Amino acid sequence: MSSIETHQAFQIFKILGDSHRLDILRRLMTKPATLSQLGKMLDKSPAWIRHHLKILEKAGLVDMITSKTTGRNAKKYYQARTNALVLQELVLPYSQKPVIFFSGSLDPGIQQIAHHLASNISLVIQPDAPLDSLVNLRQGLCHIAGINLRDINGDYNTPFVKNLFIDKASSVFTLAHRSQGLIVAEKNPKGINTLQDLFRDDVRFINRNPGSGTRVWLEQELAKQGISTSSMRGFADTVNNHTAAVKMVESGQADVAVGIAPANTETGVSYIPLSQERYDLVILDEYLELANPLLAYLKTSDFRNSLSHLQGYDYSASGEQLFFREGFYSQSSSHTQQVVPQDRENKIFVEY
Repeated sequence: MSSIETHQAFQIFKILGDSHRLDILRRLMTKPATLSQLGKMLDKSPAWIRHHLKILEKAGLVDMITSKTTGRNAKKYYQARTNALVLQELVLPYSQKPVIFFSGSLDPGIQQIAHHLASNISLVIQPDAPLDSLVNLRQGLCHIAGINLRDINGDYNTPFVKNLFIDKASSVFTLAHRSQGLIVAEKNPKGINTLQDLFRDDVRFINRNPGSGTRVWLEQELAKQGISTSSMRGFADTVNNHTAAVKMVESGQADVAVGIAPANTETGVSYIPLSQERYDLVILDEYLELANPLLAYLKTSDFRNSLSHLQGYDYSASGEQLFFREGFYSQSSSHTQQVVPQDRENKIFVEY
């Protein structure tokens, strides 16, 4: 019996949505049992057990493993096919409009897209760390992943996509270039200007969550400079997004945070830029047609002008395709499977 299986078929969810069948399956994960034994465990008749067991067996969740005959009685033992199940499914609302599920670090550009397309498309936004967002995309739990991950060579995003989606046709489109820097109290009363200042005894730091693009950037910068984080006050204290980091500094609960420039210039903080990052959208080939209106809007002057007032953001390259990989694709018979993945750059194969 395998130790764990992952199921994404919605039919499995429907079957295990019945608490009685789920209870039977969980008991058979522990040890084999007969109809009579299960009936005693659950205080149900063998006929009642048989009804639900047949459904589980037909779904491939349960097997009959042995049949022992004693006199005229045959005892059939059943067992779950695995020790554990991982159930995952992207459940979208009923809507007359197409629904696009976005997972990633929040950016004003994403919110502007959602607002502009609202009359024709429902863009469901799930804020998440970029590494988690790529995993969500890989597992079919979102349509678009928004990422800002720099690798050790200083390249953004595409190395992670190449490694994680080697067998899937995928594309990377630029959303924005953004500033990474220090968020400090208004007028910077403590004179915090470099990463070295984060290690001063009078400075309280608030960190970002592991897996976030900002956290990855910071740890890489400190590693390049040979600086250990052990003496940094507050390195273990984290918040999950840029807005929360700004609020921590603005309220005086921290002296400094690392992050992108605050979108709202009226916040009570100051900002010291240190570096530029690229924020990209990762889309699998099977979702490109769904995402076409979004990609088309990225390339319009209306989109770029609507965000031109933001400090630290550059949307001039929005919609530029940076990477395209052909890979295995078997969901539709109209697509040809590619045995050897190939990389092609700057080739759009969707029409706007």
